Amino acid sequence: MKNKRLEFYGGEWMSFIPFIVFITLIVITTFHFASISDGALWVPAFMALIVAFFFAKDKRKYADVIIDGMASREAVIPIVCWIFAGVFSRILRTSGLAGGIAGLAASMGVSSTVFLIISFIASAVFATASGTGFGTIAAGMGVIYPAGVALGIHPGLLAGAIVSGAAFGDNLAPVSDTTICSATSQGVDVPGVVKSRLKYALTAGILSIIAFIILSFIYKGTASAASIVAYDKKTLVMLVPVAITIAIAIKTGDIIIATTIGIVISGATAVGLGLMDLVQIDPSADVAKEALFRVSGEGLDRTVDGIIYVGINSMLQVCILALLLFGSIAIMRAGEGDKKLLSVLGNVAKGPVGAEFTITGMIVALSAMMGLNAPAILAVGASFAKPLSQKFGISPYRAANLMDATSCTLVYSLPWTPAVIYTIGFAKDSVAPLTALNVTPFVVYAYIMMAIMVTSIFLGIGRNDGIGQNSSEAVAKRA
Repeated sequence: MKNKRLEFYGGEWMSFIPFIVFITLIVITTFHFASISDGALWVPAFMALIVAFFFAKDKRKYADVIIDGMASREAVIPIVCWIFAGVFSRILRTSGLAGGIAGLAASMGVSSTVFLIISFIASAVFATASGTGFGTIAAGMGVIYPAGVALGIHPGLLAGAIVSGAAFGDNLAPVSDTTICSATSQGVDVPGVVKSRLKYALTAGILSIIAFIILSFIYKGTASAASIVAYDKKTLVMLVPVAITIAIAIKTGDIIIATTIGIVISGATAVGLGLMDLVQIDPSADVAKEALFRVSGEGLDRTVDGIIYVGINSMLQVCILALLLFGSIAIMRAGEGDKKLLSVLGNVAKGPVGAEFTITGMIVALSAMMGLNAPAILAVGASFAKPLSQKFGISPYRAANLMDATSCTLVYSLPWTPAVIYTIGFAKDSVAPLTALNVTPFVVYAYIMMAIMVTSIFLGIGRNDGIGQNSSEAVAKRA
């Protein structure tokens, strides 16, 4: 009974109401206020759940589905990661590391354009090694972003470069959930899939670098001369805990383990260097340094704050938004709207080109609406992409690459997706706050990769990738 489909008046298509309402209200908000912030998205996300409630036949089941969606492991994992990453990022920001990096780069004569390209490449390398897009955004926005802004890079362009690097690694990394899901759903080996997708990822990466160079001459920021000249060289020591945290993230592939150790090491290092205090009790109003933990005021007016508190608080908006969005995703799945969409798209395929466009359309539609790519791959992979590719003689490696590459495009660039909201959350209290619309035009890699995959479909490039190689299914059968 618990797994029974959630029925709506009007049929399965009505389970898309939460997304329709959500996106409609976002568009209205955008055109009226000319910006979108993570907090501003709460109301559209909440109203989406309210409106859809009246179309559900079983109200009690509707409520249960929302709770199950918000309580799912799928929803909780990123939220926990965001909280830990928020604290780690706040410690690095408060320590003055960004100013140190900016000052060092300026003293070495590194231009804003070169720093922008370094930012993209560093993010891409980190994401490819660690397999974590969100972890890459956390590291980049916490360290690279404020330093690049101080050097005079356009804030939106710099954030777009960091997110682009995260998308690159999410697509290419052997340990990425999208890589694993796309390969296993098609019954092929992960190394073979990664090898066959290098030509797409590297081409998109090179074209992205060219695009960023051009954009850096069109869009300019304002250099902060004071922060560049008067930086404390001791802050550069904070690169040690950053390097340790990145190494742990790459080795374990677990952002919570990495940031937990990073919080302890970076906090201890910053306190040891005198960059911040460990604890402040009843500090005076003119205290020069921040503290990891601070108690101020007297009696009923006593408050508790500090760097750890602010780091957690900075992630609350994106966490609440994520919970609301996962409620909408659960409603769509329980109402089987995703199956209805996939079934309709599956009937469109006519020939190899049509089949590849159908697979791409399925992935793009689901990932764009949900703001998540791995679940979209799981929904499409074994049930639709695999039989379609087999029917029209498309290599399973090609099918895996189509799903993975296109799932790492709009999901990183649309204004309501967790990746973008997460990004602007880190910039919220910085010298250059961002809105979603400041970032989305500059996630260059996403748009270039989409263009590359569409072109490859028209030209048939990669359709026979991996043919002649042993699939994991074949290997398993012989064993």
